Amino acid sequence: MNPLAAQLNQNIQTGNEHVYQMLSLLGKEIYFPKEGILSQSAEAGKLAKKYNATIGIATEGNGPMHLEVIQEKLSAYSPKDLYPYAPPAGKPELRSVWREKMLKENPSLAGKGYGLPVVTNALTHGLSIVADLFTDEGDAVIYPDKNWENYELTFGIRRHGRLVNFTLFTEDYRFNSEGLRDALLAQKEYGKAIVVLNFPNNPTGYTPGIEEGKEIVAAIQEAAEAGINVVVVTDDAYFGLFFEDSLHESLFGQLAGLHPRILPVKIDGATKEEFVWGFRVGFITFASEHQDVLSALEQKTLGIIRATISSGPHPSQTFVLDALKSPDFEQQKNEKFQIMKGRANKVKALLDSGKYGDVWSYYPFNSGYFMCLKLNGLSAERLRTHLLEQYGVGTIALGEYDLRIAFSCIEEEYLEDLYDIVYRGAQDLLNA
Repeated sequence: MNPLAAQLNQNIQTGNEHVYQMLSLLGKEIYFPKEGILSQSAEAGKLAKKYNATIGIATEGNGPMHLEVIQEKLSAYSPKDLYPYAPPAGKPELRSVWREKMLKENPSLAGKGYGLPVVTNALTHGLSIVADLFTDEGDAVIYPDKNWENYELTFGIRRHGRLVNFTLFTEDYRFNSEGLRDALLAQKEYGKAIVVLNFPNNPTGYTPGIEEGKEIVAAIQEAAEAGINVVVVTDDAYFGLFFEDSLHESLFGQLAGLHPRILPVKIDGATKEEFVWGFRVGFITFASEHQDVLSALEQKTLGIIRATISSGPHPSQTFVLDALKSPDFEQQKNEKFQIMKGRANKVKALLDSGKYGDVWSYYPFNSGYFMCLKLNGLSAERLRTHLLEQYGVGTIALGEYDLRIAFSCIEEEYLEDLYDIVYRGAQDLLNA
């Protein structure tokens, strides 16, 4: 094993032996080079006052070389904030500003130990880093039966994790904390589990209430007290889009510092929060009461980044940072929030109007981009195909009877027409 990796492992073991036990083989072996090209270039950047011939970019006129056909479209920004490589951890100021934002929006983090967010190439990249660091073949990866299908690729196919699903809702449509608890305690003989919590949930658009949140935290704490090391990933992709009385904070704050056998990892980003999907700017943040553990996990994260994408895109980090610092940011973001809330409320009013008979019911939704219809005895895939081919309407079939509809991408004035068409398509099939 490389001595740098061994030292990082020692730092983690000294700070929290349980976190060391959570690491995968790759997680134990990975490290960020201290004496390679990047470190030598960084040293030269500070001391090479005459000539700096270290880093692999081209320069011209005391700045990065660039094409005017590109720069003329980006003239509001300095070339130095666009063209050079961003640091593997991301722009330092962006990381600090995002941490400040995270604390402001999650007051439960006050006084807790958590690191400086590391910039990822959006949230999927952050999830894959977690999978690499903590998932070995056969490790239990626990998440609800209604989920984002990429979890299977990220944790199952890539890392050969053992996927354990529990039913998302109870019979009275509350979050199934007991199902989560049972799935966790079933891992006692293995001593380790990875839990993925995604709120607002994709595909249902559901965020638990405050009491449900306490139940979730209690279930995880019970597993830790039973001797199970638990990596808890809060996939907060749609964070902030809370339209009703639900949790308005990430459970990351309640989980931070809860128990030595619990390692909370927050995955979030500007992607959906700030409506910049194509910018691919996400973050990964670890919580621990031990600074040595946080520093070592950051170095291992940088090792994964260096070994895969090297660093994230610089221009989009600059754009996001500039937006976050703008005095108009909060007002503009709230305007978009109100539009999204209006669409969600419109959908709920339509579904509660009684005009669609007994063709479907729907799963609770109070946040995010989506909602799910629960079709009554009608194949979701059959309806999806019929809507697409006969009406030119696209939806997503999930499982046997669930149909996901993204109200996020339909103007409020057209939502009634959309659901009328879905209902008409269902009637076509039921009456055929």
